[in-house]
Amino acid sequence: LALAAIASIAIHAADLAGVWKGSIDTQAGVTEVAITIQPGATLAGNVAIGPYNVPMEKAKLDGGKIAFEINVEHGRITYAGTVAGDEMKLNVTGTQGDKYLLNCRRQK
Repeated sequence: LALAAIASIAIHAADLAGVWKGSIDTQAGVTEVAITIQPGATLAGNVAIGPYNVPMEKAKLDGGKIAFEINVEHGRITYAGTVAGDEMKLNVTGTQGDKYLLNCRRQK
């Protein structure tokens, strides 16, 4: 019974489908971010940040923990954090190793 309860609260990639929006406050100013997660059994989608709109790479979902990377002109940006309901809280590591917080909400 306990195993069934744990399984029922696990988040699946299909549960995250949609557009998630937030912003990052960087040394260059506030940058809007839109993460689009595609419906399906695996975590896939793209990230629009500044002038870039690129696919997620190495995307992983483990319960409420989410992680993925994107590759932009100046290097790799990594995202790791948690997702619950319509809120995603991510720690972002920029191409130069700078750390940022990104809080996104799923758009309805």
